[in-house]
Amino acid sequence: MDINPLIFRAYDIRGIAQNEPGEIADLTAETMYAIGQGFGTYVQEKHGKNIVCGKDNRLSGDELHGAFISGLIATGCAVTNIDLATSPMIYFASCKYDFDGGVNITASHNPKQYNGVKLVAKGAESICGDEIQAILKIIQNENFKHGKGTLVSKNIFSDYLEEIKKNVKLARPLKVVVDAGNGVAGMFAPQILREIGCEVIEQHCEPDGNFPNHEANPESAKNMEDVMARVVKEKADLGIGFDGDGDRVGVVDEKGRHYHADYLLIPIARDLLNRNPGASVIFDIKSSKVLEDDIRLHGGKPIRYKTGHSFIETKMKESGALLAGETSGHIFFGEKWFGFDDGIYAAARIVELLSKTSKPFSGLFTDVPKVFTTPEFKIPCSDTAKFRVVEDVKQFFTKRYPCITIDGVWVDFGKGAWGAVRPSNTSPCLTARFEAHDEKTLNLIQKTFVDKLKEYPEVDLRSF
Repeated sequence: MDINPLIFRAYDIRGIAQNEPGEIADLTAETMYAIGQGFGTYVQEKHGKNIVCGKDNRLSGDELHGAFISGLIATGCAVTNIDLATSPMIYFASCKYDFDGGVNITASHNPKQYNGVKLVAKGAESICGDEIQAILKIIQNENFKHGKGTLVSKNIFSDYLEEIKKNVKLARPLKVVVDAGNGVAGMFAPQILREIGCEVIEQHCEPDGNFPNHEANPESAKNMEDVMARVVKEKADLGIGFDGDGDRVGVVDEKGRHYHADYLLIPIARDLLNRNPGASVIFDIKSSKVLEDDIRLHGGKPIRYKTGHSFIETKMKESGALLAGETSGHIFFGEKWFGFDDGIYAAARIVELLSKTSKPFSGLFTDVPKVFTTPEFKIPCSDTAKFRVVEDVKQFFTKRYPCITIDGVWVDFGKGAWGAVRPSNTSPCLTARFEAHDEKTLNLIQKTFVDKLKEYPEVDLRSF
């Protein structure tokens, strides 16, 4: 079958589903049917035929979800449809009910015209990299299994809620503002936080696939501005934002200040290390060195690794780490949870941590060193050019500085200063981030990278 191979990315499948005039849709009912056939064939060859399937609230979701399920059934799979769900609810179902595979039809925080597929195997084990390419090969060769599958529906929310309530106990009630960005997490997060003892103020929690208020991406402070203002107005203890499919979380303190997720890991890791001395904590390549140093200071083993929830999850299982996180807001708990990224569960654990201290949320960071850290820059570069550009940049820096090259290039400039650039696995762009103990050094590091990137006409530096 003729299908765009570029939508088969490093850790999911993602492309345009609702095309504008002049655009070609990557994901149609026909292609989703074929992807369902490919995944159904792949899972049966590896594990078995029992698959759990859900979707977020995107406008194209009903059609694409139905087509994918039809493709699964055509290969002989026994499909359990849980309908509207966060991606972590799919992962939870995979673990709780011992499914052979799980699927969520979602494009996370991408614009409304996008959709995609997140895939897991038995035990919610990530399907990524070569495995996604193997599914593509099955589709291209039309090497599908054939059978007569089945379809049943199931509501898993009560089991999911009870599992969280069993593992999270608040020491005192807290007032929390919740902003789901009109994504699917808004259907579940407010109730869960109320059930564990929070007073919840809802904002943009009505599911709307047009995402009319802001992008459902809590990594960006711009998307958290409504929460920032509401927290201050309501004198809330905390503000919490979720992405489109609920696997990422963002946090605002009582003063209305937004925190990058790598900084959120600092108090979480300290709390974990109090109970689990010497535990490993994983974080992605773009995370602050302050986090790395703090984990080591408190007796933990810091592990810097590839960006991507699938890669992080796999590394957790390999290393036995009890905690992991990414700057984008994916937080993974191996202690008292299943080891997958879950924005709602992470929010519950953060609220629990805060409830056990008399401090405000900002007070958890009073002894954290102050450094100058940029947000993550997203620099437009085509999917066909971005890997080549980063490989060339990597060769340049590795000849001049100590580097980590597991994911793009992370350059150590000494005295806690660093810069990193990598190809995005979800968008046609490069991502970059920089950090130093003073602003002058930060600007110098950033200029060093910009000067190198100027050599490539494929890289659009106008907004950088």
